[in-house]
Amino acid sequence: MAARTPTRVSARERLLTAADELFYGEGVQTVGIDRVIEHAGVAKASLYNTFGSKEGLVCAYLELRFERRKEHISRTLTRFRTPREKLLGVFDALGEAFTEPGFNGCSFARATSETTEDSAVRKVADDYRAWLRELFAELAGAAGYADPEAIARQFLLLYDGAGQAAKMDRDPSAATTSRAAAAVLLDASPLAPAVPDPAR
Repeated sequence: MAARTPTRVSARERLLTAADELFYGEGVQTVGIDRVIEHAGVAKASLYNTFGSKEGLVCAYLELRFERRKEHISRTLTRFRTPREKLLGVFDALGEAFTEPGFNGCSFARATSETTEDSAVRKVADDYRAWLRELFAELAGAAGYADPEAIARQFLLLYDGAGQAAKMDRDPSAATTSRAAAAVLLDASPLAPAVPDPAR
């Protein structure tokens, strides 16, 4: 039987792993590029050849977190049957994130608080926010609510509030509290009028 050759981790992957640990743990401005390079064990040229700049690396780090968040939420929602259950299930996915070792708040909020309004970092964060808002609106529409966009905005506030409470108050149960508030909000939200069946 042939011996297995260990898989070599690319410089890109090593830099992203180091960025994920350091930027998320300490902040994108606090951590200098030399620390990321040292942590990753790569040459400085590798970073600039791969990402172009520190801002490019920060964007790639956030894009990686965005993809992981999408996958985690999508995987969690497969446990639920109806659009209404899925709407509330997003908070279950959020609660699971709160209990992960090293949870340190929202990576997108933290990164954008340290960058300028017109930075490329802000664009990645905006894409993430748009995706989450669209997910809420799509599920609210599928559940038959009259104003899916309003529900999406309200749910985004509950989602953000849970994240702040989990971080600031060290309260991982904040997602459960937000989920309960979201259920009350849905109960109070009007449904769209039924569309008459033309076949009748």
